[in-house]
Amino acid sequence: MTDASGLDPADAEAHEGVRLGTATGRAVVAAAVLGSGMTMLDGTVVNVALATIGKDLDASLAQLQWITNGYLLSLASLILLGGSLGDRYGRRKVFVIGTVWFAIASLLCGLAPNPTVLIAARVLQGAGAALLTPGSLAMIQGAFVRGDRAKAIGSWVGLGGIASAIGPFLGGFLVEYANWRWIFLINLPIAVLTVVIALKAVPETLDPHAPRRLDFTGAVLATVFLGGLTFALIEWGSAAAPWAIGIAILAAVGYVVDERRSEHPMLPLGIFADRTFSAANAMTLVVYAALGAVLFFLVLQLQTVGGYGALQAGMATLPITLCMLLLASKGGALGTRIGPRIPLTVGPLVMAGGALLLLGVGEDVRYWTDVLPGMTVFGLGLALMVAPLTATVLAAVADEHAGIASGVNNAVARAGSLLAVAALPVVVGLGGEEYADPVAFDSAYDSAVMICAVLLALGGVVSWVTIRDPGV
Repeated sequence: MTDASGLDPADAEAHEGVRLGTATGRAVVAAAVLGSGMTMLDGTVVNVALATIGKDLDASLAQLQWITNGYLLSLASLILLGGSLGDRYGRRKVFVIGTVWFAIASLLCGLAPNPTVLIAARVLQGAGAALLTPGSLAMIQGAFVRGDRAKAIGSWVGLGGIASAIGPFLGGFLVEYANWRWIFLINLPIAVLTVVIALKAVPETLDPHAPRRLDFTGAVLATVFLGGLTFALIEWGSAAAPWAIGIAILAAVGYVVDERRSEHPMLPLGIFADRTFSAANAMTLVVYAALGAVLFFLVLQLQTVGGYGALQAGMATLPITLCMLLLASKGGALGTRIGPRIPLTVGPLVMAGGALLLLGVGEDVRYWTDVLPGMTVFGLGLALMVAPLTATVLAAVADEHAGIASGVNNAVARAGSLLAVAALPVVVGLGGEEYADPVAFDSAYDSAVMICAVLLALGGVVSWVTIRDPGV
């Protein structure tokens, strides 16, 4: 039974009184950060370990791409379904189920004996992340009073962004001083703590108007579309690539038709009628494509060409972590005060400048002059942009659609990273075992970083042209 707000009666009183500074408020943010932080961590932590995994499991470049993209593929494909399930059955409930699923898949990753098993386990891990990720943000949107939501989202973004940024550092430490398998096994105790906090302190919320049936057809078609496109990009040049593109196109057409005709669409296309919502997601696609690709190429460049160890390569990205920790919540507050247009324009442009500064990373790389300035500038732009972007996406839809809106934006972000990591090695001429060839990789790195800088600048332009501040 739920009341008109979509809350279980037992949770209604807690919901009405949840403020950011209270014990319950802190618990909601903690559970959301720990859960989504695991998924962000595993989106980046693997990059540092790829070279070691490749040697240990005798993996090709295509297999290394799939170790990264198998996770992103299932996450991007199923995250809308995860948001719908949370809106329908309870955001906390689906969040907890996703966290347990993610932990089990992480265990399978840590025990994988070969690349094929690891790729399969990563796909399962992404499916678990698709359940818990939209729920983490929807729990905040549904639990906090309206006046505290922007600050809570800023805290969630800042602390969660640290998990993403700290991934290379943590991965490098575990690879160098333990074993690459621990980058997955470390998720188990975090998952236990997340579940305990969520069950004890987080109030349940849901959308009382959510459709009773779920759009599994849409979920399958979305998966086929992204899977076919990703396969074609990674396996470009093979006889199967054109067939994969054809299947992806048919699945995309079928998805749009299904969503338009379905009485219970996974993604109500009407939400894209809001200009701000559509524009923010368009910007998300190009910016997160560049973000994922920069971290993918930089960490491999430092190891393959610069001679860095895994820990050194991971520590190289520490400035992003510090910027997110110290400034992300301030970026959210700034966006609330002056509106999102300027942060969403300036942030990506600053990130583009940081990417260009990273062009100096090569064989004779010096951290203090070649890496630190670029990483710092990149982190400053990211901290300025992320919280206003999330708040803008959620503010553009009704509260009852928080789960699906969060799912859409997360799906777009993950799809951007997925497609960039799949496509850029092809575009810059990398293939086979060339990721381990310093000469070949060094040449490809500069081209990849330049493309990322262009994408980031494009994201800033899209924001300036299309985003409008409230009341304008």
